[in-house]
Amino acid sequence: MAMIAIPRFTAPKFGPIPVKALIANPYVGAGAAAVLLAVAVATLMALVGPTHRDPAAVRTALAPVIARAPAGWRQALTDPHGPMVVTEDVVRLSDHPLGPMAGGAWNRPGAAAPHVLAPGSPLPVAPIAGFFSQGPMGSLPIIAQDGRTPFDAYRRPFAPNGRPKVALVIGGLGLNARATQAAIETLPGEITLSFVPYAEGLQGWVDMARAHGHEVLIETPMEPTDYPDNDPGPYALLVDGQPSETARRLEWTLSRTTGYFGLTNYLGSKFLASDHAYQAFIAAIRGRGLGFIDDGLAAKRTGGGLPRASAERVIDDQLSQAGIDQQLVALESGALQRGQALGAGFAYPVTLETVARWSQGLEQRGFQLAPASAMVRR
Repeated sequence: MAMIAIPRFTAPKFGPIPVKALIANPYVGAGAAAVLLAVAVATLMALVGPTHRDPAAVRTALAPVIARAPAGWRQALTDPHGPMVVTEDVVRLSDHPLGPMAGGAWNRPGAAAPHVLAPGSPLPVAPIAGFFSQGPMGSLPIIAQDGRTPFDAYRRPFAPNGRPKVALVIGGLGLNARATQAAIETLPGEITLSFVPYAEGLQGWVDMARAHGHEVLIETPMEPTDYPDNDPGPYALLVDGQPSETARRLEWTLSRTTGYFGLTNYLGSKFLASDHAYQAFIAAIRGRGLGFIDDGLAAKRTGGGLPRASAERVIDDQLSQAGIDQQLVALESGALQRGQALGAGFAYPVTLETVARWSQGLEQRGFQLAPASAMVRR
């Protein structure tokens, strides 16, 4: 702490300092003013009480660009209008979850989630007390002492209305700032968003997504059949990895952020086809109370004690508006036949634009847009 030198005032040897001269001294006047200000502040704090009980408001304007996203992860995800970037506010917020947002009050940590959310309502601030512990690489999700799970704590509340349910997971978020912001701000809150664990400022993006009502999944990189030509990154789960190594790599992914209700796969055609690899993965997250929602590669796999769901189709395999529209119509048809349908997509600009337009007329067509967590089997 910096030390402030305070001038010493001593009487000269020939006698005491006159009172008027002492008051007129500028150092004495400044010191007296400082003392009076400190007394006033202390009195005000005593009357008002501590202010740290309520989180402070934070503005989240996405303004100046300060850094490029890390290379080597989904390099095919390029932006025709500029490089992949992260923003100053996202990095600044990455270690400090958001407080109250203008236009809507946060639920307090630990409070029970509402059964129905009004359009645009935020989800509770993460982390919620009792649902995390400190691990060797960061905060990790845990089941609360009363038995409640992170799946239940962080999912978006949903109340079915009897109509066929349609849900979507839009993934690949966190690396491209423009695409991530567009997905968070233009898609309805009922659409689930999944984020890349390698993204910089990941907690800031997750906070923003939850502030807009989106529940969140974290993508778990897994070994594909064409590995290593198609490399899902340094913390990918590998078929030949020992269970301890699978758990260690998974803990790195889980510790990257907080506020997610479950995991989804990134790639993984080889990993998810292996019995022992899949069982090691399930065993590593079973005790953490998370769900697992895949893009269809694990559709034949059982839940293994987890809340589970698999996407019926990837809506943007054909990267065109007509192709995506066709897949969304097929998704609606599946919901009519089975009562619900889950799709998956990637945060391409054409996907985001098409899904935003499609979702606006879904209710008029007799369907209910639902979060992916509402589709799980337990």
